[in-house]
Amino acid sequence: MLNKVVKVESLGGFRLGIRFGDGSAGEHDFSALMKEPGEMLQPLRDPAYFARVYLDHGALTWPNGYDMCPDWLHMTMEDAGELRVLTKAT
Repeated sequence: MLNKVVKVESLGGFRLGIRFGDGSAGEHDFSALMKEPGEMLQPLRDPAYFARVYLDHGALTWPNGYDMCPDWLHMTMEDAGELRVLTKAT
């Protein structure tokens, strides 16, 4: 895992503010993910439950055990132009 998430903040609905260990940060809307099929996603479709996101070893994680690869998330946000550099990577 190259890009750990070091901070996550619920911004309402299915939007999260995310900061990575490389100093990049941005906001991402997960609404499209909520339309995907899957039993693990079912609880996350409730915005109040979605807001219960926390970090576990640098990955976004929810109480039902659903987690998200930080490298995939970083690449997705970078491709969408959602990341900005806050500090120089060390």
